[in-house]
Amino acid sequence: MSIIGYARVSTLKQNSELQEYALRQAGAIRIFTDYESGSKAQRPQLTECLNYLRDHDGDVLVVWKLDRLGRSVRHVIETVHVLGERGIAFRSLTEGFDTANAGGEFLFHIMAALAQMERRMIVERTYAGLEAARRQGRRGGRPTVMTPERTETARTLRNQGKSVDHIASILGVGRSSISRALMMHI
Repeated sequence: MSIIGYARVSTLKQNSELQEYALRQAGAIRIFTDYESGSKAQRPQLTECLNYLRDHDGDVLVVWKLDRLGRSVRHVIETVHVLGERGIAFRSLTEGFDTANAGGEFLFHIMAALAQMERRMIVERTYAGLEAARRQGRRGGRPTVMTPERTETARTLRNQGKSVDHIASILGVGRSSISRALMMHI
């Protein structure tokens, strides 16, 4: 059994010493540290760390805080789930999660269920809001730059044989805006 640590700071300017010290105090024999934003999917040291952990050998991955491990609650839960399937325990020092014991594993599963419920509620609220807006005649998305006057000018210039690029340049809008406006009024 080995305790392996993973630390992450957002930039090279930030200091990882606090995390690494806490991980060493927790017994980590090796620490992998990324200097990347948590929003980045590619974190090379995390990948190397996950590959380094030995399946079904009692290894434990330790992080200082949950947000160091994943980009989102969902990502953390998926990562810990995959570790569990490999027989690798997970411990977060700050939050006190430790999947090596039944209580810690139970708490982690409750957190996973709450995160899943939260995701579903957000989706439901989003759809309800969009539907309510549609019933009120509103459409989502960015407002068009093509006012009725610009659309009429574009149609007139196009009927005179001007190119879409030329019309876009005259009206000071993008080519796709001209094309979309002309297609809607055919």
